[in-house]
Amino acid sequence: MDDWDRETVLRKPKARATVIRNQSELNAAARQGAIVETLRASNVANKAHHVDTDHRRIAQLDRSDDVKPPEKVNLSVSQAMRKARADKGWSQKELATKINEKESTVKDYEGGHAIPVQQILVKIERQLGVKLQGKKDIGMPLPARGSAKGKAEGTK
Repeated sequence: MDDWDRETVLRKPKARATVIRNQSELNAAARQGAIVETLRASNVANKAHHVDTDHRRIAQLDRSDDVKPPEKVNLSVSQAMRKARADKGWSQKELATKINEKESTVKDYEGGHAIPVQQILVKIERQLGVKLQGKKDIGMPLPARGSAKGKAEGTK
């Protein structure tokens, strides 16, 4: 016998799963001894699989967790900025140029719509010469740099 006449089998074909659509096909498979597995198709429209789980409770928790919006500039800060800028006779654009920010940034701070950034508030404080940070004395003049009060506080 020649090598050419010999048949080589590399692998056996795998048994393919078939979908049984009616009762007679199911009975035929059972007579042949085939393995029969039943699966229930699940889709979005089928809500029965959510009945005994915590999915509803978890979804409700997710919806109820409200995120608190960030704090906006305090109204007293925006009024103090507007008054100090008007006292100096500057426009919003001039103040923005002096602190190297956009005019819209100054407009948002004075309108009370901005989320306060400490670096920007410090720049505005220095240019306008009024206190804009903290809880008290907002709008009061800043102590002069190197004054006796500042030196006395620094040595304590």
